[in-house]
Amino acid sequence: MTIKQVKSLDILILMGDFNAKVGTTTMSKSIDREGLGETNERGERLIIQYCEKRELSIVNTLFIQPKRRLYTWKSPGDLFRNQIDYIAIKSRFKNVIVDCRTSPGADIGSDHNPVIMKMNLKLKKPNKKTNEIIK
Repeated sequence: MTIKQVKSLDILILMGDFNAKVGTTTMSKSIDREGLGETNERGERLIIQYCEKRELSIVNTLFIQPKRRLYTWKSPGDLFRNQIDYIAIKSRFKNVIVDCRTSPGADIGSDHNPVIMKMNLKLKKPNKKTNEIIK
């Protein structure tokens, strides 16, 4: 299923390793100030060309976290720490996100840290329409 086929009432969550750094810029409604580092060219493309056109918000930048909870990748030898893995959600549903952080102590055998997002959803029970025969 492509993003264009997602209905407006459905919650769209897009996550992955984008190899882009969005940093702490405030040039867009798609990100907030709480990113890590400086924005690069890939980060600008991710924000402007992708997230803004599809009305997505990058969740990693919404919450104030210590720097150790922001980086998602560290270089061999631990010389550099960058935030390059992101979770994006439709801007309409941004208010259901409670927290988003990384887990740098997780033993997963990778140079990437898992990104964990907490949501507070209240799902409604669908109305059951009864088919009554009128005589």
